Amino acid sequence: MELRNGNQGQGGIHLTSGGNGTIRPAPSNPQLAGTTLHRRVETLLAQMTLEEKAGQLAQYSVGTPTGPGTGRNDYETLVRTGAAGSLLNVVGAQETNRYQRIAVEQSRLKVPLLFGFDVIHGYRTTFPIPLGMAASFDTALVEQSMRLAASEAAAEGIRWAFSPMVDIARDARWGRVAESSGEDPHLGSAMARAYVRGYQGPSLSEPTSVAASVKHFAGYGAAEGGRDYNTVDMSDVSLRQIYLPPFQAAVEEGAATLMSAFHSHNGVPATANGYLMTRILREEWGFNGFVVSDWTAVAELVNHGIALDGPAAALKALTAGVEMDMESHLYGPEVPRMVREGRLSQAVVDEAVRRVLRVKFALGLFEHPFVDEKAAAYVATPQKRELARRMAEASFVLLKNEGGVLPLPPSGRKMALVGPLADAAAGMLGIWSAKGAPQDVVTLRAALERRLKDTGTLRCAQGTGVLSEETSGFQDAVAAATAADVVIAAMGEDETLSGEAGSRTSIELPGNQRQLLEALAATGKPLILIVFSGRPLALTDVQAHASAIVQAWQPGIEAGPALVNLLWGEVNFSGRLPVTFPRSTGQVPLYYNHLNTGRPAGKTDLTRPPSCPAEKYVSRYLDERNTPLYPFGHGLSYTTFDFAPPTLSASALTAREVQKQAKDVLRVKTRVRNTGKVHGTVVAQLYLRILGASTAQPVRQLAGFQRIALAPGESRELEFTLGFQELSFFDTRSVRGVESHTRYDVWVGDSSEATQHTSFMME
Repeated sequence: MELRNGNQGQGGIHLTSGGNGTIRPAPSNPQLAGTTLHRRVETLLAQMTLEEKAGQLAQYSVGTPTGPGTGRNDYETLVRTGAAGSLLNVVGAQETNRYQRIAVEQSRLKVPLLFGFDVIHGYRTTFPIPLGMAASFDTALVEQSMRLAASEAAAEGIRWAFSPMVDIARDARWGRVAESSGEDPHLGSAMARAYVRGYQGPSLSEPTSVAASVKHFAGYGAAEGGRDYNTVDMSDVSLRQIYLPPFQAAVEEGAATLMSAFHSHNGVPATANGYLMTRILREEWGFNGFVVSDWTAVAELVNHGIALDGPAAALKALTAGVEMDMESHLYGPEVPRMVREGRLSQAVVDEAVRRVLRVKFALGLFEHPFVDEKAAAYVATPQKRELARRMAEASFVLLKNEGGVLPLPPSGRKMALVGPLADAAAGMLGIWSAKGAPQDVVTLRAALERRLKDTGTLRCAQGTGVLSEETSGFQDAVAAATAADVVIAAMGEDETLSGEAGSRTSIELPGNQRQLLEALAATGKPLILIVFSGRPLALTDVQAHASAIVQAWQPGIEAGPALVNLLWGEVNFSGRLPVTFPRSTGQVPLYYNHLNTGRPAGKTDLTRPPSCPAEKYVSRYLDERNTPLYPFGHGLSYTTFDFAPPTLSASALTAREVQKQAKDVLRVKTRVRNTGKVHGTVVAQLYLRILGASTAQPVRQLAGFQRIALAPGESRELEFTLGFQELSFFDTRSVRGVESHTRYDVWVGDSSEATQHTSFMME
């Protein structure tokens, strides 16, 4: 710990913890350390030829590719000769065993292979996309879901998941927001820990555990213009305060591997960025696992312009800290050549191989390289479906419920179901659905037909396609709506419109879905809009037409039953937005935890030309409000909740006190009461703002949240504890600390627009 004096412009003291590698931290994962493991690694390393070492650093894709195909067919030879340490996209127990037998029975040193796969939100049992799971604010349920995903993958020999993606995503145009936990570092960090615990279980050596690969390191979520693979340029303070916390949380939780990113970070591609992968990841955080490149990212250093050819790209990536080359096919042939030519240090190669071998030993692959091929074929058991359904139910967000159109009455209704996603099984699986199968999905149409079989009638009409401009189906859709008591419109994006390479310049409803919605609304019937999407959409043009709006993301195999349970009120809505919903595409990037300006717009947000200079010369748009359509943390319920003003355990703190105690320095209490008539779950949220600091801090930042279930009329006292992590920030030197003579504003409530407030001083 360091004490720094003379905080510029304040005359106070600035206390920090650690900082920029001045203290060598302990290994991040004890399972990848220890005398016995070290001895096993060194014994094996000493027996390896240079080519075999290089082989451990090479990963090849077999089967269905996740990137551009390579056309290779010599994988068995690569494994047999020790030239491949890892394979990806090999699926099925029979296939993983086949390649593993070659590795452990026919290769010289019998080093087992590590099989990787994109297990993002389930393996065969498909849960909501990560953005949807983050909307639950339920880390225990996310951990449980990913534990099931890990066990299904491991049963087929997949012991490495290329997940979680913990990039902070503030630009809704970026398709990969679907794979993220949203825009907030605190929520993102909590979710990152939950994923790592779920994948890796109590021990990596458990046969049902898989190694996590936390991606994409780092800052990828800030890609310019929301365009995938694009450039990122940001301050070190923003990097450390906003984008790195979820990665650090995952590393602290023991993540075994990380994945580098595609983008160029401050002029240096992330895959060759020693500042990120050596200085921060290894020296500051003590990471003792290994880093794998993203698909062909090593070779792409040539396109970035920092390498003249493949060998130069391999040299820069490996020396920067990428231990494994995914599909560039450069480490295998080039590493031995460069060592012999004196261009690459043998010590660098050996350290990289050590890191890969540590993970293989920790996973127990040397003791148990094979899996049981006679295990029963996949069955979507009631237990698996129940978990998938509960996860989906917790992810749905009720954005609007005008006139209490929801919940629906128990019986006697004539209903119309309209829209391109009403019966779209693949659309419910969403992006990166691994081995998810459409036949496992219960769509909204199927669930409604089951529900209304004896209690009502259902008339269905697709109306239009997701991207269609054809209106020939409008007539049937309007006829169905006219004959109904209530209309449900299932609209949004299908699985092709978000995820990797899914950037969009417009985030409104695609195709002519808006026009169809207007036609349905013109019937005058109550209209419930179900929005399926992999990102926040700009719903301003359509919200006026719908009585109720449900954000359903891409919810997985139990999409239909989960929605039906909530539409009829058998389960109450509890999801909250992990991202801000803008009014229009022109507002993005839009996020709640922004910095203020010297001329903030406040809440005026006029949408007409300003009538006086005081209205004009502020940070605002002339043609749109500054405020979001729906704020971060927002979500309605069938009941209502009331929060009491927060109280603090101390009216003032000292910087020394925060530094000395580090954790549980301040307790914030509030009381929340269910003021409605039905049982409900509220996500209580605590926000902070720091004023008077040496660097500008966000207008609000989430510092804690709790999911609380309450019966009608029930109240409960909640307590949040704050410590150094929550109360500190990064100064102009990129050092984390707390500063004296600063004020902390505190809010509690059920969204980022919470109003119950108090404050305290840091003296």
